[in-house]
Amino acid sequence: MKLDNTDKKILELLTVNGRTSYVDIGKELNLSRVAVRERVQNLIEAGVIEKFTVVINSEKVGKKVSGFFEVDCEPGSLVEVAQALADNPQVASCYQMTGPSTLHMHVLVDDFIDLEKFINEELYALEGITRVESHILLRRFKSRNGLKL
Repeated sequence: MKLDNTDKKILELLTVNGRTSYVDIGKELNLSRVAVRERVQNLIEAGVIEKFTVVINSEKVGKKVSGFFEVDCEPGSLVEVAQALADNPQVASCYQMTGPSTLHMHVLVDDFIDLEKFINEELYALEGITRVESHILLRRFKSRNGLKL
């Protein structure tokens, strides 16, 4: 789907606030509510908008430790390890990265005791992992959901 400037502006507004009404978007872009609804529906049907969701501040709900991991796997175990990690509720995201069968993972836990437990009982318990490197978030300078068009 080729996006025109109006579609891009709609996406930018929804990225800032997914609850923005079609009426408010229409006022901003000089479109009718119906025209905005049709454009959004077309963006959904084309797969440009995958879903509407809510972003939760993890610290406000008790997840005070945010860890990022580089996990190297044996090539034949990568998909199995990735699926096991993706199924873990403490794993916020898991991606395959370039490099020798490397996964990049973001973990959210309550505290450092839970982080140690996750590493020892969940991560190291998986077969096929050859190396783990961890980085703990100290301070967030920028975090953005969505794509800047």
